[in-house]
Amino acid sequence: MSSVPLDQIPAPHDAATLTLVDQLVQWGRRRIDERVFRPGMRMPSIRKLALDKGVSRFTVVEAYERLVAQGYLDSRRGSGFYVRERFASASPIERRATGASGPADSAGPIEPPTIDVVWLLRNMLQSSTRPEKGPGLGYLPARWLDGELISGALRSLGRQSGSQILGFGSPQGFLPLRQQLQTRLAEFEIGASPDQIVMVSGITQAIDLLARIYVQPGDTVIVGDPAWFQMFGRFASQGARLVGMPYTPEGPDLDALESLVETWRPRMLVINSVLQNPTGTSLTAAQAFRILRLAEQYDFIVVEDDVYGDLCPAGYPATRLASLDQLRRVIYLGSFSKTLAPNLRVGFIASALDVTQAVSDQKMLVAMTTPELNERVLYRVLSEGHYRRHVERLRARLDGVRDKAARMLERTGMRLFTAPGAGMFLWADTGVSADALTAAGHEAGFLLTPGSLFSPHQSPTTWMRFNIANCGDPALASFLTSYLDSVERRAGSTGA
Repeated sequence: MSSVPLDQIPAPHDAATLTLVDQLVQWGRRRIDERVFRPGMRMPSIRKLALDKGVSRFTVVEAYERLVAQGYLDSRRGSGFYVRERFASASPIERRATGASGPADSAGPIEPPTIDVVWLLRNMLQSSTRPEKGPGLGYLPARWLDGELISGALRSLGRQSGSQILGFGSPQGFLPLRQQLQTRLAEFEIGASPDQIVMVSGITQAIDLLARIYVQPGDTVIVGDPAWFQMFGRFASQGARLVGMPYTPEGPDLDALESLVETWRPRMLVINSVLQNPTGTSLTAAQAFRILRLAEQYDFIVVEDDVYGDLCPAGYPATRLASLDQLRRVIYLGSFSKTLAPNLRVGFIASALDVTQAVSDQKMLVAMTTPELNERVLYRVLSEGHYRRHVERLRARLDGVRDKAARMLERTGMRLFTAPGAGMFLWADTGVSADALTAAGHEAGFLLTPGSLFSPHQSPTTWMRFNIANCGDPALASFLTSYLDSVERRAGSTGA
């Protein structure tokens, strides 16, 4: 891993008041807590860490001994220092993600993956104020968004009677917003009445509700391989069998999909039809027709996640499944987290009336209603006519950096999966272990997203997703070039 000067190690106190040993202890604790150094993993040798950090070997030994005393490390005579198996302090979700069952498990804890979804989500939230260091982030930087749109809507609401937002709200969501969404969907040639729309707290809640209603233990759910990783755990916790549909530079491999549905007879297919995450591909009309024909033939539900749809300009070659199916078999999901604010958390489900009723009922059982205040804010933004121009500006800014980001990645030696003409992501083959590159990037101050997280099996891979809005830091190009060159030199020296 690349060296990080001790004076750059984040600490809860001013580094000037801490000894070098204190600083090194805090560095080690943070790297272990963030799982850069994993349970059972050997720590860097005393000699190597002393050279990397520019400190004496005595300082490293003292820091390691303190980490042993604090329960972070084990000392093994003649072998070195190792990260202690500390699953007793892990959260339940981390236990499930790593397969650990605690001290009572006689077989011992299962070795966790190098980088997992919990690790990434934790670090994404911690990195929200430094997007220039987050090429792996899944949202646009705050400086690209328009806070005035949100604050203006809040001021407008503040001038109204407070009694309007003191009740529970409607299980389906704020009616004027659902009426506004009916108009927006009509622009996509999707016919949906307000009664066919249910407001949710983003795509994540939408997937959760649909999994609870339609997926039983043992059911097969087909997802992209690669695809949005956060849904994998939700379906798995429902007892579903996840089957990955491969992608080509032209979109989903539909010959493979046909073979999969014939073999597994799935309950559901979940797909991004427009600007798929992470490949950036979009469905053609022919592909969309074929998917719907398979859904009809093999009787499975199609969940269409269109969270990136507003980043797709008019006339772009992309087809929405719901526009062809008209919500007979397709359940359509939308959200505004990518274009307005990640924490606004307002999304919606558009579907047939019987599905809408089931979703609304399940929503009441899980969360009663969604916050009407957020829905009223979104209604103001959409109805006052400024949102369209805001989205056009976002598309223009993405167009302005896409080619630069692509050329930068190619200069480091990476190979792009495809060259999308819209959207915010590039899917690139790094040629090295993406997990190892992610860990090295984290050590150097960059949050990267390895391709293993985008596979339902989380298999090791050399692929990685890059957010083009966060690839402009020259230090990123320097780090990637340096790291990839060093791997190539090591491979050459060993004759690999």
